[in-house]
Amino acid sequence: MQIVTGRGGTGMIQVKEFVDTDNSYAEHKANQFLAGLKEEQVVNICYGSVVKSTPSRTESQRSTILIVYRTNG
Repeated sequence: MQIVTGRGGTGMIQVKEFVDTDNSYAEHKANQFLAGLKEEQVVNICYGSVVKSTPSRTESQRSTILIVYRTNG
């Protein structure tokens, strides 16, 4: 998911969302994405988690990481 939220002097500000799924973790995907950015491109990183219950009464935690970054351009 990318949302254009404004323009800066060195490119547009965008938000990239990473969500835990059954076969991938938000942290791993976010770190892969961050490895491709320069430090000065990163504006903010936000983290949140929620515990989900299933009909069989088991619980699992799902995490979401938002990376706010500046594009080159």
